[in-house]
Amino acid sequence: MQALWMLFASVMFAIMGASVKLAAAGLPLPEVVLMRGLPIVIVLLIWARRSGRSLIPPSWRLHAVRNISGIASMWMSFYAISHLSLATATSLSYTSPLFIAAWVMWRSNTRDSLRIAALFIGFIGVLILLRPSVTEDQWVPAMIGLAGGALMAVAYLGLRVLGQAGEPEWRTVFYFALSASLSGLVMLPVTGWVSPGMDGWLALLSMAGSGMLGQFAVTRAFGRGSALLSAALQYSTIVFSAGLGYLFWNDAPDALGWAGMGLIVLAGLISTWCTRRDKGKA
Repeated sequence: MQALWMLFASVMFAIMGASVKLAAAGLPLPEVVLMRGLPIVIVLLIWARRSGRSLIPPSWRLHAVRNISGIASMWMSFYAISHLSLATATSLSYTSPLFIAAWVMWRSNTRDSLRIAALFIGFIGVLILLRPSVTEDQWVPAMIGLAGGALMAVAYLGLRVLGQAGEPEWRTVFYFALSASLSGLVMLPVTGWVSPGMDGWLALLSMAGSGMLGQFAVTRAFGRGSALLSAALQYSTIVFSAGLGYLFWNDAPDALGWAGMGLIVLAGLISTWCTRRDKGKA
């Protein structure tokens, strides 16, 4: 059942990424981020009040760590999506296991040959992915997308901790959406509000709906099941994103692009396996 939750989350996040790219083509990024969370906050707030569920979590600190890293990663990923091809931006955001592997080796001061191999493979994959298809004016978005992948690692670890603490999925999603909305609202005066047209509203609603469903699914998958299986299946988002990129923008990765994505996935899986192996030894 966990596998189905993660695959469903991957489809939803691919749709969300495509919706972000469509919305960001005509709307400022703070407005997109605000609308990413606001509908979810309203729906869950009404539902929680009517069902008598408490909005007060057992630990504000756990939510703060997860949301600060998750919101920062979301801003960076959305920026990359709006400036790069959907498949490329999605691949960069899924480099998080590589950063976890590097952090583990630095923290433990060990030289794990398998982790070193994973880092090397992942680095080669990123270089192949960012070869001449990323133009000179796209290097900044690419680096920001890569940084978003690093912060996503912290966010996913936070999801795991929240799940182990018994925090229900809906409350985790609620506070993430609330944090996203507040961050967009704070930044909105910088760009101003642009009234969306019909296409804009459709893209925003699609983004909010798929984001909410994907967040529920990934929270359940990581919080209650095997983190290794979830991490492996989450890479299917790259494939789904490539399909949507071709469907909407006729943007199909070439052979080198697929090779780069494949190396990033391979490196991520090796790194995740190393992390689970070490936990099993502890």
